Amino acid sequence: MTEHFDFDLLTVGAGSGGVAASRRAAAHGAKVGIVEASRVGGTCVIRGCVPKKLLMYAAQYGDALREAVEYGWVLPEGAVRFDMARWAARKAAEIDRLEGVYRQLLADSGVTLFEGRARVLGPHTVRVGAQTLRARRLLIATGASPVRDSIEGIAGCPTSDELLDLRELPADATVIGAGYIALEFASMLARLGVAVRLVHRADLPLRGFDEDVRRRLAGALDLAGIERVSGQGVKAVRGGPGRWEVVLDDGRSFVASFVLNATGRRPNTADLGLETLGIVLGKHGAIPVDERLQTAAEGVYAIGDVTDRLNLTPVAIAQGRALADALFGPAHRFPDLRLAATAVFTLPPVGAIGLTEEAMRRRREPYRVFEADFRPMRQAFFAGAERCYMKLLVDAASDRVMGVHMLGADAPEIVQSLAVALSCAATKDQFDRTLAVHPTAAEEFVLMRQPARVVEDFS
Repeated sequence: MTEHFDFDLLTVGAGSGGVAASRRAAAHGAKVGIVEASRVGGTCVIRGCVPKKLLMYAAQYGDALREAVEYGWVLPEGAVRFDMARWAARKAAEIDRLEGVYRQLLADSGVTLFEGRARVLGPHTVRVGAQTLRARRLLIATGASPVRDSIEGIAGCPTSDELLDLRELPADATVIGAGYIALEFASMLARLGVAVRLVHRADLPLRGFDEDVRRRLAGALDLAGIERVSGQGVKAVRGGPGRWEVVLDDGRSFVASFVLNATGRRPNTADLGLETLGIVLGKHGAIPVDERLQTAAEGVYAIGDVTDRLNLTPVAIAQGRALADALFGPAHRFPDLRLAATAVFTLPPVGAIGLTEEAMRRRREPYRVFEADFRPMRQAFFAGAERCYMKLLVDAASDRVMGVHMLGADAPEIVQSLAVALSCAATKDQFDRTLAVHPTAAEEFVLMRQPARVVEDFS
């Protein structure tokens, strides 16, 4: 007897990765369904990358207004202020618009949307509300959500989700954490007039990035007026909205009117029913997958943050499309995560791709380091203090550029372009033979001729 399936592919999670995979599979002729328990668009569109960058733009306008005076503009004294409620209303309207776009994209692709929480009942079988769906293949793309139990009492503290829905900014804020989310929001809040304290356990913020960038970013945060409490963990958070007490590991404590929990994110796998498929979850609830994104269960796949590999929206999208091509298309190519560029939207922002210098040292092969550390023209004009830092890491034997790192205005845009060069295995000689565009900050990447240092001794 032939087994009946409602769908060739059923995707659980309508975020960027799940939508991309579903649309690509449908384009190959597959019958596709997608399940979403919340809003279509997922973390990136609804409560992550998009609204966060809209707030970054708002913070940048504050800098631009202050700098405008140095460039000859005359502004009414005391008349310029930031209205969070106005921003929040415009943000909400834009997110509604984008969600509508995502819904229309699914409909136009012929993907059937089911709204409700999914639970796996067994092989090929998923329940959504009162409906039971059967699928030949299952894709888990449920993403991740903020950790709310990392510190005693932190469960009641707002995360970035809640911060982005504020209609009034607090007078002061304590940010707990040192990753992307913590640093981005600390940076933006400070530019918007909030007195910010940043608490992080390590000496330097942004673990995993090049140490030279981390050190200079710490300086940029200090320059923005952010009080950094480094090398110190948080033991407990007590109180409630309007008056929180933050207790440090060394016994010190302080009071804050707003505490942002930016202590990390955890894969959304709780109560999905994956145990019925024999899937044993990894650290923090992540779904283990192989190089083809296959789980331990036949016909079940996972992409994006739920696998806790490299938690970036473009990675989830690329994985989703590659998987759909592999399952239903004539050809496919899974993304090489070693060449995934990334950005941190602090002010100034960070952009990076490839190996850090710490990773280069671990290779124990000679390499050259090229650096540029300067005050950009825009800042130099009025004796501003903000600086730009650029770094190239080059394998000495092959001359191949192995890493690009930047802290400074437009770093994400510049590094995105240079990512093409690294994916083509560009050499330092090819960088040197590239003519500069002047006057730009990006030209420094093709003008660094003499290495700052050559590393050959690894003893």
